[in-house]
Amino acid sequence: MKLRVLGCSGGIGGRHLRTTSLLVDHDILIDAGTGVADLSIAELAVIDHVFITHTHLDHIASLPLMIDTVADRRNKPLTVYGTEAVLTILRNHIFNWAIWPDFSEVPNPEKPFMRYQAIELGQTVTLDGRSFTALPVEHTVPAVGYHVSSGAASLVFSGDTGICNAFWRAVNRIPDLKHLIIECAFSNREQRLATLSKHLCPDMLAAELQKLERECEIHITHLKPGQIELTMEEIEQCLGDFKPRMLQNNQIFEF
Repeated sequence: MKLRVLGCSGGIGGRHLRTTSLLVDHDILIDAGTGVADLSIAELAVIDHVFITHTHLDHIASLPLMIDTVADRRNKPLTVYGTEAVLTILRNHIFNWAIWPDFSEVPNPEKPFMRYQAIELGQTVTLDGRSFTALPVEHTVPAVGYHVSSGAASLVFSGDTGICNAFWRAVNRIPDLKHLIIECAFSNREQRLATLSKHLCPDMLAAELQKLERECEIHITHLKPGQIELTMEEIEQCLGDFKPRMLQNNQIFEF
């Protein structure tokens, strides 16, 4: 299994800053932020599945445009996975004819461009031997993380989260964990904002990682533009023993 980082920034502003999206092999996305826009039309057309962590714009911005762009090149609907709460928000606030067409009914309900597939916490979806399991996280809107397994090793993506004991209990049950992609959106000087918005800052992340009982490589995502250097310096100071690395666009994981 190959996972390519299309976007991992907490914002935009320059050619190297793209918001959250991960491409698994050639046909599966985890989130659909602005990083998806760097794919060619041919690459977009072969994506069959999108797993959504939550519905904040930096994680779904490209989803409506992607469907519109390649619908005429596809012969089956794109499947969008999320908890029922996540899918309800997409139905009510994005694919509602006011913001964007309801592609679950276009061109007709029998053969739509998009279909919704509800998942529950702890549920595993297996696609050609690749498994995706929704993990509990704590955010300001309904949200999940994902455990991605190739059968030989596992990667966990937190999505957006604040302090969440249930997330770490789930992570600690994964015996073959190889990579942990964990958010750290704010610097320590913005700890109040991190708490309010249910994100993490370095001091909070350091406390959370004390709950990790597995050895794995740790990768930091969702850094806010303008605070990247400061936040990574603070991470090095309080998390040096974990040897964290900043996630990079176009980074590839094979596991």
